[in-house]
Amino acid sequence: MEGTVTERKRKESVVLAYSGGLDTSCILVWLIEHGFEVIAFLANIGQDEDFDAARQKATKLGAKKVVIKDVRKEFVEEYIWPAVQANAIYEDRYLLGTSLARPCIATGLIETAIAEGAGYISHGATGKGNDQVRFELSAYALLPQIKVISPWKMPEFFNRFKGRADLFEYAQAHDIPLPVTPKAPWSMDANLMHISYESGILENPRSQAPADMYLMTTDPKVAPDEPEKLEIEFKRGIPIRVKNLTDGIEKRDSLELFEYLNKVAGQHGVGRIDIVENRFVGMKSRGIYETPAGTVLHHCHLDIELLTMDRELRKIKQQLSVAFAEQVYKGFWHSPECVFTRHCIGKSQEGVEGVVLVHLYKGAVYVVGRDSPRSLYNQELVSMDVQGEYDPADAAGFIRINALRLKEYKRLQDLK
Repeated sequence: MEGTVTERKRKESVVLAYSGGLDTSCILVWLIEHGFEVIAFLANIGQDEDFDAARQKATKLGAKKVVIKDVRKEFVEEYIWPAVQANAIYEDRYLLGTSLARPCIATGLIETAIAEGAGYISHGATGKGNDQVRFELSAYALLPQIKVISPWKMPEFFNRFKGRADLFEYAQAHDIPLPVTPKAPWSMDANLMHISYESGILENPRSQAPADMYLMTTDPKVAPDEPEKLEIEFKRGIPIRVKNLTDGIEKRDSLELFEYLNKVAGQHGVGRIDIVENRFVGMKSRGIYETPAGTVLHHCHLDIELLTMDRELRKIKQQLSVAFAEQVYKGFWHSPECVFTRHCIGKSQEGVEGVVLVHLYKGAVYVVGRDSPRSLYNQELVSMDVQGEYDPADAAGFIRINALRLKEYKRLQDLK
């Protein structure tokens, strides 16, 4: 609902995607001013958040109810794992941490709306970014009759709140607690998979990010001088075990495994990128991302997939991976094409299993070995010392057949 919000003749309920920050706290009060009963929804998706404090704050501001849902395991198993299977990467570098989190949060938002009988949802995403699209497309896909209140796209809101100073003034007038620490000169979004940084002083793509900005990874220059040696096991393209070969620590639970990889990879400075990307809404933006566990798994999955997957199958799967990354980035997780793409990628992973040996060292990921019971690597066949079932004489005809079109192409060039 992007028009005006008129005064309610009767109380209607809206589920607000609430973060506890200044923007969504002001939106919460603003919605109450316009006659809504507000249910504040918070998803624990792995961010560093004081959820009890956020609950108390929302209640004090007038929220009818506060719903906090722990979706970390769901996020890993239902969103991150399919992305790992896909080798999903947007525009060659972005591992889609925020893009994957948004449909997971939106699912919780809609489930809460259904449970509470609310006809509206609301969020604090800006009118220039991708998140507004991701939240709303997911919402409409899951509950077509839902109505969406998106204040930052509504003239009566963005004309009133033209900057942070206006939000501060509104907060003071409505007893909304103000931040006790100075706001960083950039915006940040965190979840279990990554932290993203953008806006503010980062809007100039030439400007280097401050060294103290990073929260998830150590500066590679001061990372440990000895590599972290890990063994990661995959089954159907999904990581099922990680073992530290130095201290013997082993993790098998999906959430614990991912959190452990975040910790050790972060300590070694793995997973930082600084990029300019194309937003779905049509503009370029500069983003800086920390994705430690995701980066390790991306490298390791690529390796075990190449060992176990047929060449021609993988060519088709790579095309699907590009399509999947685009679908996720643009907010179409719940679309028929994305459901189909995920199904096909999942099918391709049936034989992707085995162990990858990897070293993490000063920001880099080094795969140093791999093994699989489903390996297509035939050491006897490929060996230079053993002829095996391969007859080198066959290569002559193979080359002549493949040279035919090259000869024809040359013939046509010579006619000019």
